[in-house]
Amino acid sequence: MALRVIMMGPPGAGKGTQGARLARERGLVRISTGEILRDAIREESATGERVKAVIGRGELVDDDTMIGIVRERLAAPDAKQGFLLDGFPRTVPQAEALDRMMAEDGGGPLLVLDVRVPFQELVRRLGTRRVCEMCGTNADPFGPLTTVCGHCGGRLSQRTDDNRDVVSERLKVYEQQTFPLVEYYKSRPTFRVVNGNQPPEQVAFEMNTLLEDAAVVGAQVGRARLS
Repeated sequence: MALRVIMMGPPGAGKGTQGARLARERGLVRISTGEILRDAIREESATGERVKAVIGRGELVDDDTMIGIVRERLAAPDAKQGFLLDGFPRTVPQAEALDRMMAEDGGGPLLVLDVRVPFQELVRRLGTRRVCEMCGTNADPFGPLTTVCGHCGGRLSQRTDDNRDVVSERLKVYEQQTFPLVEYYKSRPTFRVVNGNQPPEQVAFEMNTLLEDAAVVGAQVGRARLS
């Protein structure tokens, strides 16, 4: 059964880094809505122009836009072999829409990984985070300070939405609008909490262990539905 994973957690929790690693190791398509939107902004597409100001203020892009982007991406053939969603859903209406998409598809249940990191550590990480201007890779927050991307050699710089004022607003928006997703998902047998306040290797190990457990439970749930 194809794995269908959701990575949850606030900005700065490490979803991008860990999600990319997990998707690579598991052969999953990683779908980052943040990267899709940033690409649209760089390309100055109609969607990019519409969301640029919203992202710059640290606010969330409207549900209809995000649902449309994800629906289109999940319809691609490569997503049928398993996927990892990073940055979606971020609101309960988005989660409800995703459940409808999954019901239409008829596959197994969603495996939900919620990465938890203390507030002050999130503020520290976001305030010092650097991103490659060429490939979009985040610099290793535990590595040496550098201005050169270790992935492609591009220049590292601070994202416009990582300055202190916007960081505070982004975390506030997360608490108000995205944290209710925990209430939406936490009663599901395939929901797992990951301690993101550890060195990357330990986070990766814990994430893989919890995913294996959730996948076993998910397969049992899928068989029960068919019986």
